[in-house]
Amino acid sequence: MYKRILVCLENSPTDPSIIDHVKELARLCDSTVLLIHVADGWAARNIKQLDLRESEEMREDREYLERVAAGFVAAGIPSEALLATGDPPAEITAAADRERCDLIAMATHGHKLIADVIHGSVATSVRHRSMVPVLLVRAPAPPKAAS
Repeated sequence: MYKRILVCLENSPTDPSIIDHVKELARLCDSTVLLIHVADGWAARNIKQLDLRESEEMREDREYLERVAAGFVAAGIPSEALLATGDPPAEITAAADRERCDLIAMATHGHKLIADVIHGSVATSVRHRSMVPVLLVRAPAPPKAAS
């Protein structure tokens, strides 16, 4: 059913929920996986226009993507990593089209409506922009600190 799955990663504690889910789905569908992280800091957003070098944060993101891709490969799932720069929803939807992905998989934080209005939601924007089906997996809430 799904031959190529684009997996959006944040390099955050929400990632394992989508990684674990996609590993099982990719096995069932005999899919290949393309992992993407969109660096959106100042250097990343201006890297092309100002001919900047990759920032330390971007290098760390690239290494993280390569480690996760290696985990998929070790599990027998063909995988590639893509570090993009710029506006996350635009880069994710463009990559899905360019790379001929037939599913976009993302973890969500589960913000309430007000938090999404204040912080915005990459998942909501991707879902509205893309003609490719979007799988959203709710990440578990972080443990509450003891009082």
